Amino acid sequence: MCEVFISADPNLYASRARSVRLHGVVTSIRLENLFWKVLEEIATRDGMSVPQLCARLHDELQEAHGSVENFTSFLRVCCGRYLALQLAGGIPQDCSIPIRSLNAQQVLDTERETPVTHALRRAG
Repeated sequence: MCEVFISADPNLYASRARSVRLHGVVTSIRLENLFWKVLEEIATRDGMSVPQLCARLHDELQEAHGSVENFTSFLRVCCGRYLALQLAGGIPQDCSIPIRSLNAQQVLDTERETPVTHALRRAG
């Protein structure tokens, strides 16, 4: 079992920091390269740069919840959800289809109840 995971290219789990401007303030975000690659794909789908995507996610998160705590973890979760929603069929794997063109509720309706998500909901 472990070979499936340990055979990953070490560059994927190496981390690097990127500077992003959030509300006029430059901040540094450190993520593993795998997450930067996923964020790049998400951003490209909607004609944005990664810094633009991060700023937009930050703004919308702040608007929805009033504050932004642990933004780096939020970005990792965004990447995981993006990949899971692709597997569930909610987000097309065709990267030429912008995410903004999708019906958000229809995308969210494709989330499948897995043992992990069920356990997380009970624990939360």
